[in-house]
Parts: sequence; structure tokens; C-alpha cells
Amino acid sequence: MDKKRLSKLEKALVAERDELTRLEAATEADRKPVELDQTSQGRLSRLDAIQVQEMALEQERRRATEITRIDAALKRMDEEEYGYCVSCGDDIAAARLDNNPAVPTCIDCASKQTQNLTGRKF
Repeated sequence: MDKKRLSKLEKALVAERDELTRLEAATEADRKPVELDQTSQGRLSRLDAIQVQEMALEQERRRATEITRIDAALKRMDEEEYGYCVSCGDDIAAARLDNNPAVPTCIDCASKQTQNLTGRKF
């Protein structure tokens, strides 16, 4: 992979990580525990607040997972192992990396992993 393309993908990864970190800070209030004081809000309002909290916590878990994937991709770049499948060692297609620069596996290995998880062939 040429240095210009690698630099472009690295910038995309860093920008994505920065955006995820910004969103993490912006939604911090939504993840705080919901007060159970019935004098300040009704039962339905509390249920709505709990639902918002649960959705925010799940979004946070997903963001953390994606940040971990991005950090792993940046580490592979530093170690000059980026662009190669972590499962089989083959090249990852350029279009696949353009679509998601943090992707760690080639399409064949990703399909096999999905098949193993679901029991269905794709």
C-alpha cells in the first residue's frame, strides 16, 4: 500500500475516533443514573428517562468497541501490518478498507466468522 493512501486511511481513522470521543462526552448526561424521586417526576417520565439511559449506555458500549477497533488498526499501521487480514494474512481488498478502515479481516474470513456465528452460509 502506498504512503499517500495509508496516510489518507490513517487520517480517516483518527477523525472517526475523535468524533466517537466527542459523542461520548456529549452524551455523558444521558448515561447518568435516573433519580427515583416521585415528587420531581412521574412514573412514565421515569420510564422514559430509563429508556433513554439504556439506549445511551448501549451506544456507549458500541462506541467503545469501535474505538478499540480503530486503535487496533492504528497499531497495525505502526507495526506495518495494516492491510493484511489478521486471520489468514492475505491482503484486505482496497474497497473494503475504503469502506471501513478499521476492518481487521478479509471478506473471506469475515464470511467464515459470520457463518460460524449464525450457522448460515453467505
